[in-house]
Amino acid sequence: MSTDNPKGDNPPGDRIAKVLSRAGIASRREAERMIADGRVRVNGKPIESPALNVTASDRISVDGKLVAEAEPARLWLYHKPAGLVTTERDEKDRPTVFSALPEDMPRVMSIGRLDLNSEGLLLLTNDGALKRRLELPSTGWLRRYRVRINGTASEASLEQLRSGLVIDGVRYLPMTVTFDRQQGANAWLTIGLREGKNREIRRAMEAIGVTVNRLIRVSYGPFQLGKLASGEVEEIKRRVMREQLGPDLDLKPDPAARPKPQRQRKPARRA
Repeated sequence: MSTDNPKGDNPPGDRIAKVLSRAGIASRREAERMIADGRVRVNGKPIESPALNVTASDRISVDGKLVAEAEPARLWLYHKPAGLVTTERDEKDRPTVFSALPEDMPRVMSIGRLDLNSEGLLLLTNDGALKRRLELPSTGWLRRYRVRINGTASEASLEQLRSGLVIDGVRYLPMTVTFDRQQGANAWLTIGLREGKNREIRRAMEAIGVTVNRLIRVSYGPFQLGKLASGEVEEIKRRVMREQLGPDLDLKPDPAARPKPQRQRKPARRA
């Protein structure tokens, strides 16, 4: 554990919050809250500030449990059903994405979110650094959605979405929008966006006078929902991760003893 820095150089090791995030314990922000709550100890002593660098020789524990060395970065596709919230805990005690995952899944974090009534592709990872990297708007990744609306939408109203909107003082970037078909009282659209503000598509639809009654994310950058069934999870192969995320990705080889996780499905509880 490094605290003294008389020369003003960077101390060895990494910030404690980064280490906890990399180990899949929590996001950096959540780790900082854990530290403030006195839940984190380094070498047996509670710490009060996240402004602390630790090295591999330091023993870190959270809630009395020793933090293991970070595993290699891993990534999963998950077909989120409607009716689940994308949080670890919910103040209304609604079922969560994480409670619906297979029991043999390691501790994971979601990359971005889908709201309670949205469904489709959700990326999961055990690595906090990878989570932040894939959430950054600078990735420029297009996220595509199949959207069912009640009623119909004229080309003029869809053109507003393609040009970008300002709703309640919030600027929404232009979307790619395709009118697919009318199906009775409903219409289906395919919408792509690169920003992903909270409830962005639902708010944009309300702004042009229609209501979303189904929203399915079908892709996140190069990763596709494909034929993954609702409630199913599938790990992305390391070769594919390297191809899509670049050769600089920190992908240590798995220990030989670790079995390959198989595609599994666990029925999701409904609210």
